[in-house]
Amino acid sequence: MVIKPKVRGFICTNAHPVGCAKSVEEQIAYVKSKGDLGAGPKNVLVVGSSTGYGLASRITSAFGYGANTLGVCFEKAPTERKTGTAGWYNTAAFHDQAKAEGVYAQTINGDAFSDEIKHQAIEKIKADMGKVDLVIYSLASPRRTDPETGVTYKSTLKPVGQAYTTKTYDTDKDKVHEVSLEPANDDEILNTIKVMGGEDWERWMDFLRDAGVLAEGCKTTAYTYIGKELTWPIYGQATIGKAKEDLDRAAAAIIGKNSDLLVQANVSSLKALVTQASSAIPVMPLYISLIYKVMKEEGTHEGCIEQIYGLFSQCLFGNSATLDEANRYRMDGKETNDATQAKIKVLWDQVTQENFHELSDYEGYHHEFLKLFGFDIDGVDYEQDLDPMVSW
Repeated sequence: MVIKPKVRGFICTNAHPVGCAKSVEEQIAYVKSKGDLGAGPKNVLVVGSSTGYGLASRITSAFGYGANTLGVCFEKAPTERKTGTAGWYNTAAFHDQAKAEGVYAQTINGDAFSDEIKHQAIEKIKADMGKVDLVIYSLASPRRTDPETGVTYKSTLKPVGQAYTTKTYDTDKDKVHEVSLEPANDDEILNTIKVMGGEDWERWMDFLRDAGVLAEGCKTTAYTYIGKELTWPIYGQATIGKAKEDLDRAAAAIIGKNSDLLVQANVSSLKALVTQASSAIPVMPLYISLIYKVMKEEGTHEGCIEQIYGLFSQCLFGNSATLDEANRYRMDGKETNDATQAKIKVLWDQVTQENFHELSDYEGYHHEFLKLFGFDIDGVDYEQDLDPMVSW
């Protein structure tokens, strides 16, 4: 089939296998271009390994440090009539590249929130790795079923405390407009914490510890976004923010429970980027379009692979870590510094429907959005008749 993007709202319902493979190859090439990274992880578990920051973490581990990697993701396989998800094709491409390099790579496809998948991962670690010395937690999901109670929780994107009205950009209608959001109630806050907070990260670490597969000195990190004033009402100080605060609680709990193993647990705050998750959050398409404009002009723009390479080489396995008062690694300073934020604030106040495309880098935003699904990538023939059936 000839595969063209099918965009509905903030998602693309199909993916291009050759484009996804090209994107993975580009990220691998970036890491390899950095040369020898020195001492690093040997056996890595990446929970949420198929897209975005999780995929970049797996690529950096395998091709930057030569580490064995076990990935956990939840992706749909292709059929004769329908493409697989982007994460499916990303993982297939990663496996091909790892095999060619002689680097161990295995992936478990299923619900990472479930205990069944945790047990499968542990059995695979025992059989092939022995123990893991790095655990990356990079899940993004709108819902989670608690394995102990069977209750399914759904996250909510709402402010906390009071209603909030702000600008946003509707990518479907190419329209800058105001959006008003009512505050979340207590149940909605609790639900969002249950889905997006640190409970499952902590549960993964409990299972790994109890199974005896955590190496002494194991490091673990969960990814978050904190942002600044422009995004706080819908992000940092909203339902998502409450959930992300719970990651700090979980990090402290993981350290306490594993003090005998000297486990190091930190939340890592990364910069705002176009991801499948951020595209769904009100305000973020407009904000990201503006920060892309400013940061590209400053020469400070970074994508997923640049951010994660920096996190590994500077913080996790380097000696130039930037930690904040909550013991989080901060890789977002190029975005959140006062000078850059001041420039973004000027554009934010000025932007209207009429000048949006002039003041923003929506072209860059849209390119990165399509690239998530393997589209709009140089060197790929999008008129080619392809077989969507790609396996791992």
